[in-house]
Amino acid sequence: MRTYDAIYAVVRKIPPGKATSYGRVAALAGLAGQARLVGYALHALRTSASDGNVPWWRVINAGGRISNAYEPELQRALLEAEGVMFDERDRVDFTRFLWDGA
Repeated sequence: MRTYDAIYAVVRKIPPGKATSYGRVAALAGLAGQARLVGYALHALRTSASDGNVPWWRVINAGGRISNAYEPELQRALLEAEGVMFDERDRVDFTRFLWDGA
């Protein structure tokens, strides 16, 4: 579970109004190339009591799209409530809204 804790620590750093990719979270957590593991960790929050302090909705795929199959409408609503905008193709413009970990 320590791996998931490293992932959650990175996700907690993403500020409101920004988004990042699963791959970037993995790299910042020292797990380069394991974007899918980030998805598993964030999905595990659905059954965890700690989900309230991990802003999972700020993590989207590298193409700027929501790939959450469980609550995509909720994820989009949470991002939009923070000022993250989607284009006509339902993508987030990473040139405006990317959190790169810096």
